[in-house]
Amino acid sequence: MNLNHLYYLRTLAKEQHYTRAAHILNITQPSLSHAINALEKELNVKLFEKVGRNARLTKEGELFCRYVIQSLDMLDEGRRVVGEVSGMAGGYIDIGYIYTLGSHFIPQNMSDYMKENEGKNIRFSFGQGTTEQMIGELKKGTYDLVFSSYKEGEDRLNFTPVVEEELVLITPKGHPLAGEEAVDLAKTTDYPYIMFSRKSGLRPFINKLFTEVKAQPFIAYEGEEDSSVAGLVAAGLGISIVPRIPILETMEVEAIPIKRPEIKRYIYLVTQKDKYLSPIVEDFIGFIKSRHQI
Repeated sequence: MNLNHLYYLRTLAKEQHYTRAAHILNITQPSLSHAINALEKELNVKLFEKVGRNARLTKEGELFCRYVIQSLDMLDEGRRVVGEVSGMAGGYIDIGYIYTLGSHFIPQNMSDYMKENEGKNIRFSFGQGTTEQMIGELKKGTYDLVFSSYKEGEDRLNFTPVVEEELVLITPKGHPLAGEEAVDLAKTTDYPYIMFSRKSGLRPFINKLFTEVKAQPFIAYEGEEDSSVAGLVAAGLGISIVPRIPILETMEVEAIPIKRPEIKRYIYLVTQKDKYLSPIVEDFIGFIKSRHQI
């Protein structure tokens, strides 16, 4: 089976028009027709049927095309990986991260890394969400690495601490606690709390803090990411515990240090154990660890 013919099939299936597909493939329309006819003879089925000026896949064509697309995608990925293995000229790095890192940590490190690798063809793609979402996508192969909270029970993942994150209590301006220099969490539970959702990696960590001080807050609302939680606090709907992120300085909230319990909160670089990573991804991981590993 001719490999070029399979690429022609994929393009025609997408365009559903011989003239457009031939133009994209930079071949003549008769050459495209000949290639499709050759495939049909080899398979002994009709792959396309004419609908006006368009070409539509038959039932058999749709079935075969699904396997062709999967196979060509794997082949293209293999070519990309081999190309990256052959040298450090560049490549793709797919990164996922939790919301708190989007305003400073991720942009700053991307900028610094690109300055050190000026001239290389390096491309990044990014996604953000909760710890649960990011780790789920990492395990599916969507990302090469993610930055997230620690997650229990993930024996097939490597967790490397790279950032110590300060947590603070935030209150609306003018709140009774707003004038405190530092707070004991046990003395804050008279006020309603806005908590991170149960999908957040921060939620179980905060729950443990209240267990340590033998107190339980009343949870009035839940939010998924930091700016929305802080927005609810600024609106006077409660108080909350959040990372000290730059956006807090622009909002109508007071950020108060927590004196009890003592808090050690880390953000982790997370990768899959025993999974192939391209040289450029390994290089980026080494860059992060050299600058941030705790």
